[in-house]
Amino acid sequence: MLPFKRLSRDLAIDLGTANTLVWAEGKGIVLEEPSVVAVHRSESGAYGEVLAVGAEAKEMLGRTPGSIVAVRPLKDGVIADFHITEEMLRAFIRRAIGRSPMVKPRALVCIPFGLTEVEKRAVYESARSAGAREVQLISEPMAAALGAGLPVLEPSGSLVVDIGGGTTEIAVISLGGSVQSLSMRLAGDHMNTAIAGMVEKTHGIVIGERTAEALKLDLGSALRANPTPTAVVKGRDASSGIPRQVHVTSEDLRLAMQPMLRQLVEGIRQVLEATPPELAGDILQKGMVLCGGGALLRGLDQFLADETGLPVVLSDDPLRSVVKGAGRALEDAALLERVALP
Repeated sequence: MLPFKRLSRDLAIDLGTANTLVWAEGKGIVLEEPSVVAVHRSESGAYGEVLAVGAEAKEMLGRTPGSIVAVRPLKDGVIADFHITEEMLRAFIRRAIGRSPMVKPRALVCIPFGLTEVEKRAVYESARSAGAREVQLISEPMAAALGAGLPVLEPSGSLVVDIGGGTTEIAVISLGGSVQSLSMRLAGDHMNTAIAGMVEKTHGIVIGERTAEALKLDLGSALRANPTPTAVVKGRDASSGIPRQVHVTSEDLRLAMQPMLRQLVEGIRQVLEATPPELAGDILQKGMVLCGGGALLRGLDQFLADETGLPVVLSDDPLRSVVKGAGRALEDAALLERVALP
């Protein structure tokens, strides 16, 4: 059995709206790619041959001719296109374990806590169809807590806030389970949309998803900056259609993202209000841990600390906390039995 187990290279997969990460047993993280697929599109609009997957496909976003379309098959943490998701997973699994048809891995897939049974089944079937011989599921907040090194099996409350591309997962975890949790379809992608909307409304310039994301990474902040950084943004004039450039400040971005950040604070308060007093005391002492790519927004930790009155700690590796936690569970059978979803 042991040689076969090594040959199978079991995988932990963080199937994210923005990025997919894969952990291979005994190797660690072996793949980190955007969750994007480029496909041919017929005149009827039907998708055909897959042309590229991952980083190569993301480069095509907003730059393809009519016969080619770059698709993000997950939306708000949920599979929006089953077939394209399956093709994407198949490509990622092959990259992670090689192309041998004899190798069929067991897969532990991370999913948002709030998925319905139908949505969970879609993830399960996609992974099976993509080549996994067996599929188990684990909630993203549990995996994030494990990846951040929180004592999830102890009778002590830990608050984790995982801000991904499509969803934000807020959970109080104790004794291997979520005592209180909330899945909000409000995360990094929504920040990008808010930024693009602000640029069009304020400056009359239409920009694409990649430009909005780059702006967020360069200038985005949850706190007012002094002095205020500025960037030149190039796009299409909303009225004339002619290419034009404008100057955008970090304060413009902060104001655009403010409504979403306020909703995030409200979500955290909602979870805390429903948390048992004993566990609330633990959280008051330990604070909350931020994970996920959205946690890297400048000043977000301080903003949340100011708004909630709790200590806020940024995970050592926010982008990879979920897949690292899933990998830890994958390689510890006793732990996996405690934390995997039924």
